[in-house]
Amino acid sequence: MTTVADVMTRGVRTLAQTDSVSQAAQAMDELNVGVIPVCDGEKLVGMVTDRDIVVRGVAQECDLKATKLADVMSTNVRCATEEQDIDEILGQMGDSQIRRMPVVDANKRLVGIVSLGDIADKNPGDEMDVANSLAEISSPAKPDRASQSQASGPAGGGSADGKPRRQPS
Repeated sequence: MTTVADVMTRGVRTLAQTDSVSQAAQAMDELNVGVIPVCDGEKLVGMVTDRDIVVRGVAQECDLKATKLADVMSTNVRCATEEQDIDEILGQMGDSQIRRMPVVDANKRLVGIVSLGDIADKNPGDEMDVANSLAEISSPAKPDRASQSQASGPAGGGSADGKPRRQPS
């Protein structure tokens, strides 16, 4: 049985709830990642993703240097533990449509992160399980059209009058 401890990444960079959205984006750029755990000391309190930054920060026209991670981060975070079986984690990732999970101890202290990439790279032989989880994760979601923004418009691009938009040169 392969466990999370066998494949997870340890020594993960974290940020605090009081750090700015801009700092998170810069850290993601430096580390070439799309998610950073947010901790209060060693205790995991949330995760901030590149999507959180765009949807809850940029799209809301927040001042990215002044807006704190507490205002944009995801707080209802699914977590793994080191002793969990990889097959169980792959199932949870597929069900929740997530590609990575923080790994915590019994006191909710962050000890690492496990991603589909970690599992695929460090656990040869589980290619089909990883592929199946990726297919579940990647299944398209229906857009929430409850509130339309200024960016709303007809499908397929173009302008509302049907004439093609000029692309900047």
